[in-house]
Amino acid sequence: MHGQNGTVPITKVQLFSLPVSDQDRARDFYVDVLGFDLVADNPMGPDLRWVQVAPPGGGTSITLVTWFGTMPAGSTKGTVLETDDLEGDVAALRARGLAIEGEIEEMPWGRFVTFDDPDGNGIVLQATTGA
Repeated sequence: MHGQNGTVPITKVQLFSLPVSDQDRARDFYVDVLGFDLVADNPMGPDLRWVQVAPPGGGTSITLVTWFGTMPAGSTKGTVLETDDLEGDVAALRARGLAIEGEIEEMPWGRFVTFDDPDGNGIVLQATTGA
């Protein structure tokens, strides 16, 4: 069945895969530094693990993957995380040892900072201005 105007009735992004080199290190970063919930950490056969994290309160989950040869660790850029307290979160992340090199930048749509996870995947932490 198609939705109105012939659109496909997709309702949300359930999860996306983020390429990492070390699932333990990545899990610890996303859970202990960024404060995500650990949704799952389960074996998927003899040499693979399913490690899934999500922001508190739900939303799109992230799987921390090592098995896609075409997705080398650190190759993802522009993962955007939304916050209601940009200054507070930046201060908390820096206190947890996260290197955020730049300062908060201002744009017409809101404010943001950028940083990398331990593998070099680029993350944008932003506070969108209400329209």
